[in-house]
Amino acid sequence: MTLEKTTNTVAKPTHHYLGLSKRQLALVLLFIAPVLFCSNMLVARATHDLIPPVALAFWRWTVTLLLLMPFTAAALWRERAKVRREWLDLLLLGLLGMGICGAFVYIAADTTTATNIGLIYAASPILIVVIARFCYGEPLGARQALGVALSLAGVVVIVCHGNLAVLLNLNLVVGDLWVTVSMIAWAVYSILLRHRPTTLRPMARFAAIVAGGVLVLLPFHAGEMLLGDIPAFDRTMIVSVLILAVVASFGAYQVYGVIQRVLGAGRTGLLMYLIPVYNGILAFILLGEELQSFHLLGAALVLPGIFLATRRTAG
Repeated sequence: MTLEKTTNTVAKPTHHYLGLSKRQLALVLLFIAPVLFCSNMLVARATHDLIPPVALAFWRWTVTLLLLMPFTAAALWRERAKVRREWLDLLLLGLLGMGICGAFVYIAADTTTATNIGLIYAASPILIVVIARFCYGEPLGARQALGVALSLAGVVVIVCHGNLAVLLNLNLVVGDLWVTVSMIAWAVYSILLRHRPTTLRPMARFAAIVAGGVLVLLPFHAGEMLLGDIPAFDRTMIVSVLILAVVASFGAYQVYGVIQRVLGAGRTGLLMYLIPVYNGILAFILLGEELQSFHLLGAALVLPGIFLATRRTAG
């Protein structure tokens, strides 16, 4: 009787990592992941006058592709017929996600701050909601519409540095415009990634998209060098590329995937609120950037706006 009771109540084994359950580990990673994503913006600003922007984007994603190969090469070879069928989608996604979102941020960093980059990028979920509504008929309730309006107002405040006269006179910081275009590209990339049909497995698809991005960046990298902007391939560039590839690309995407699988999409969305906060703090500590009043006002509009726009309506 005792044996039978004991046998029936034995729990399924729980996998632990470093003494933490999968859920506990995911919660810890939720607060670490923003640092991984912020590293891209911080490196961009720290090296803006040291490394050509397209070269930095090209080598970042080339090294990322090499890191992905041990995990995806066999799958890509088995599914090469699928890759051929989807090559146009993969190239377009590579252009958006690795080309524009990569190089444009590095170009922007020459004339704007890491704090601005982080806050403007934080509004990308808002644009995703709007594109999904108009292109794919996804619902947009009154609360979400209010969130969209708040976040867009916040982006305007940041881009015009809290002075509407700057906007009216079109006296804008060029870097903020580059970031805005990059943010739009990221929103389109995210929408296409979700809605375009595919038969590839997620990690193999990501590797194929990265390969597409490298191909798109290659001629622009060559053109940049022909114009005399040749990367030095010194210690600064090597370390920067490794940080971007290992931390901001491979590491960030893998950690994001773990969090999403364990905690679900809703809680993983907290990353979007934490990234600009972490970014502003780290930019202050590491780069000496100062938080201005327009940063605080923009954040006060953007962050609640994201919360409202990305919350699912009840029922």
